[in-house]
Amino acid sequence: MCDSEKMKSVSEPPIQTPMLSVVVPVYNSTEYLKKCLAALAESDFADFDVLVVDDGSTEPVEPIVAQYGFEYMRIEGPGGPARARNRGVARVKGKYVVFIDADVVVHRDTLRQFAHVFTVDSMIDAVVGSYDETPAEPSFFSQYKNLFHHYVHQMNAGMVSTFWSGCGAMRRDLFLAFGGFDEQRYRRPAIEDIELGTWVSAAGFQIVLAPQVKATHLKRWTLWSILKTDIFDRGVPWIRLMLRAGAAANTLNAKSSQRICVALTWLASALLPLVWWWPVAGIVALLLLSLVSALNFDFYRYFIAHSGVWFTLRVLPMHWLYFWYCGLCVIWGTAAHYLESWWGGYSSGEKPRAVTRL
Repeated sequence: MCDSEKMKSVSEPPIQTPMLSVVVPVYNSTEYLKKCLAALAESDFADFDVLVVDDGSTEPVEPIVAQYGFEYMRIEGPGGPARARNRGVARVKGKYVVFIDADVVVHRDTLRQFAHVFTVDSMIDAVVGSYDETPAEPSFFSQYKNLFHHYVHQMNAGMVSTFWSGCGAMRRDLFLAFGGFDEQRYRRPAIEDIELGTWVSAAGFQIVLAPQVKATHLKRWTLWSILKTDIFDRGVPWIRLMLRAGAAANTLNAKSSQRICVALTWLASALLPLVWWWPVAGIVALLLLSLVSALNFDFYRYFIAHSGVWFTLRVLPMHWLYFWYCGLCVIWGTAAHYLESWWGGYSSGEKPRAVTRL
């Protein structure tokens, strides 16, 4: 080694690789992004860096990122958050990559809690966080949907077979080994995270839902956005995923008890048109819906404790509607799956190659 090389090796400290690399995909939504980055900047955990991936925004994103001293990367778009996250992971160097959506605000201890879970058990490969109990938007639909998510997250702590990219973390090497999110199948926000989690879990890797890892959701929900997201972006694609995977999910809000509620709700709805000729059908339908409510007693008790009786009374029909369109998703998704199988077409997203513990 020449003298200049020796001096260079002594004078330049080795590049430090952070434990956590936070990837935030964004397309416009700059008002949300400001709050998201401000919260990350206030984290009580130090061993992390942040990369904001701008998916072709028409709003000025880079000045906001620069204000907090985080890294910025712009790609041509919009091409969807799956692609943006993949490009981000390819660039960062952290041992674990943390995905935070631009409309999500972490708590001061969120990153520290992620790091703690990975440190305590080195066999854990991915961690799913939780929305908190204080959604930002005050409207009924926003409170209902975000608190719904909070309840599901809090009631399902432990091993899960899914992943969540709104506030979730995964070993970077494992993410890359599985090829990241399917950016060809999912070119808009959908279930790219659920699909990746399905393959990762099926391969024997451990995904844990840690309810103490919390963040606030800023999103404003309307009845239309709830229906659109739950049916087109979540329900139907998830049914198709389960059929491609060859197994029904039994995790989070896809547990067997919830499937029973879907069947009961559909049976009740099938009885209602018969009321004109057979009045007893209406009584039977109400009894079936009452049974649905009884099976979800803890869910309603949670809403009463958090938001009161009047709020919960409005939740009841929304929850029945939820189970009804879940059944619609089963029918629609199943039909779409077999039509695709019979007529051919796009087939990406099948089980990836086997990956062993790295």
